[in-house]
Amino acid sequence: MNRSTNLAEQVRFGTFELNVRTGELVSIGTATEAGSAKVLLREQPFQILRILVERQGKMVTRQEIKQILWRNDTVVEFDKSINAAIVILRRALADDADNPKYIETLARRGYRFIVPVEWQQSSTAAQDLLEPQADTVPRIEGQISEREAKAPTHWRKAAVLGASAVILAVVGYLSWRHFRSITPPKSEKIMLAVLPFENLTGDPNKEYLADGLTEETISQLGQLNPSQFGVIARTSVMGYKHKDERLDQIGRDLSVQYVLENSLRQSGDHLRITSQLLQVKDQTHLWSQDYDYPAKDILTIEDDVAKAVAHEIRVRLTSQQQAELAQSHPVNPEAFDAYLQGYYFFKRNTDKDTEMAAKYYERATQLDPSYALAWAGLSRVHKWQAMRGLIPSEEGYRLAREAVERALALNPNLAAAHAQMGRIKQQVDFDWAGADASIQRAIALEPGDPEIVRLAAFSAAMLGRLDEALQLDRRALELDPLNAGSWESLGDTEYFMGQLDEAAADVKKALELNHDVWSGPIMLGRIYVQQGRAQNALPEIKRVRYEPFRAFLYAIAYYELGRKKESDAALSELITKYHASNQYQIAAIYAFRNQPDEAFEWLDRAFAQRNSGLIETKVDPLLKNLHHDPRYAALLKKLNLPT
Repeated sequence: MNRSTNLAEQVRFGTFELNVRTGELVSIGTATEAGSAKVLLREQPFQILRILVERQGKMVTRQEIKQILWRNDTVVEFDKSINAAIVILRRALADDADNPKYIETLARRGYRFIVPVEWQQSSTAAQDLLEPQADTVPRIEGQISEREAKAPTHWRKAAVLGASAVILAVVGYLSWRHFRSITPPKSEKIMLAVLPFENLTGDPNKEYLADGLTEETISQLGQLNPSQFGVIARTSVMGYKHKDERLDQIGRDLSVQYVLENSLRQSGDHLRITSQLLQVKDQTHLWSQDYDYPAKDILTIEDDVAKAVAHEIRVRLTSQQQAELAQSHPVNPEAFDAYLQGYYFFKRNTDKDTEMAAKYYERATQLDPSYALAWAGLSRVHKWQAMRGLIPSEEGYRLAREAVERALALNPNLAAAHAQMGRIKQQVDFDWAGADASIQRAIALEPGDPEIVRLAAFSAAMLGRLDEALQLDRRALELDPLNAGSWESLGDTEYFMGQLDEAAADVKKALELNHDVWSGPIMLGRIYVQQGRAQNALPEIKRVRYEPFRAFLYAIAYYELGRKKESDAALSELITKYHASNQYQIAAIYAFRNQPDEAFEWLDRAFAQRNSGLIETKVDPLLKNLHHDPRYAALLKKLNLPT
C-alpha cells in the first residue's frame, strides 16, 4: 500500500509493528511466540526507519537522509552519524548487513527496506511525516569535533586544567548525596549520564577545559558503588556536546535513569561551575549547585574540599576511599598539559605518534617527578614500542617495568598503574596469576572504566574463561555503548568462542561506528578464513594498515583458497621483513598450514623474545592443528597457561 495515499499511523512488517507518530516499535513475535515487547529506538534510528518504511522497496539515498534529518546549518559528521544510526537500527531489528531481512545496503548510495509492509490504522492527523519538527534537531551520539581532535595544542593555554581534579570532586561527589534516597531497581543498577560541560566562558580556548572536566567527573563518579551505580563513559556522551537533546531521548539512547548537566563560566579570575541532577522519567530537577573558585587558588584548596566531600557522603565511602580523598594530589599544570598531549598521541596508534607520546610523557615526569599517572602512561608507551619492535624488546620492557613500578610507589591506589602492571605480567612475564590480581585490583579501584573492564575480559579470554570474558565485554558495552572498541572486544571474545557469525556482526558494528578501528579488518579477515570464506577475507585484508599483519593474513587466506604459491610469497615477506617482532604470527601460519615442526620452531623463538602474541596460544583457533602434539601441552606449561 502506497504511504502517500493512505495516511496511517500503524505499520506492520515482519515480526514488528511501528507507530509512525509516537515512535514506538513493538516486537510482536512469531506464530510460535506469545506476547509482545517494546523495542527502544533513539530518535535518529526511528526517523530513518520511518523514512525507509515510507519508501518500502525503493532506495533512500544517504543524501536524502541527511536532508530530512538535519537542517542545513547543523554541524555534524553525517556519514558517521548515519552509519551509527543504521547499526543501532539493525540491532533493534535483529537484522544483519550481510544477510538482511529488513534493510538492504546499496553500497555508497543508500538503503532499501526489502520486507513487505502493511498499514493498519488511518489518521488524518498524520501530516508531513517526512519533515523534521521545527523545534528539534535530531542528532547522533559518538561524534568528536574537529577542534576536539586538535585538543593537545590548546591545553597549554588553559593551565587551570590542573584544577580539574578538585572541581570534579565537588561536582561529582556532592551530586551523589542525592542518590542516598534513591532505591535502585531490584533487577538493574542506577545508571547516570554526565553530559559534556557547556563552555559559557566566551573563550573558545576554554573548550578543552570543559572537556577535561567532563572526563574527570565521569572517572570519579565511576568509582562509586559499582554494584548499584554505573556511569556512562565519555565516548558515548561527548556526542551530546553543543546539542539540545530532549532528556527523555537521552534516557532512551543510553538507558539511564539520571542525567548530570554541567556548565562552566568565568568572571575575571574566578571560575563558576553549575551542576544539576535530573531524573529522566519525569524530567524533574533533584538538585543543583553553583561552585565559585579563584583560578589562582584552585590547587591550594584540594585538601579542604576533599575532607568536606568525604564527610558529606561518608555512609557511601569505604575507609580506603576516605583515606584517598584525604590525601592531597596537586599537579604541576605544565606537567598535566604534557601528560594530556602524551595521552592524545598514544591513542593515535601510529609509530610516529607513539614516539611523540613518549616525549610528552617523559616531559611530564621531568616537570613533576611525583606525577604517578604520567609514569603509568610512559610505561604503556615503552611496552608498545618494545612490542612493535620500535626499540629493542629487552630494553623497552625494562623501561616499561621501571616506569610502572615508579607509578605504583607514588600512588598504590592508581588503577591505571595496576592495569599496566597486569599487562606486563601477562604479556612479558607470562605470570597469569599475578596479572589477574593486578587487573582485578584495577577494576576494584575504577569499576566504571570500560578500558579496564575490557582488559579484564581479554585476560579471562586468554585463560580460557570465555563465559566470564563475555560477561565482562557486555559490562563494558553497558558502560560505553557507542564505543567501537567495546564492540570490537566483544567480537574478539566471540571469535575465540567459535561464535563466528556473532563475532563478524559485532566487529562490523565497531567499524560502522568508527571506520578507524585498526584491528577491525584484521579480525574480519581471521573470522572469514575460519568460516571458509577466504575470498571474502581478501578485501578486508587489503584495508589492514599494519603491513606485517597484512602479510600474515594473506598467507592464511591464500592457503585456504588453495593458492599455495601466493601463500608462500606472503609468508616469505613476513619472515624476511618482520621476523624480529612477529614470530608468533609466523608460527600461526605454519600451524594453520599443518607444518608443526616449523610452527614450534617459531613458537620457541617467540618465547625467547617474549612476543606478546603468545598470550593467545590457548585459545587461538589457528593453532588447532597443534593441540594433539605433546609439544603444545609443554608450551602451555612453559607459558603458565592452564592445560
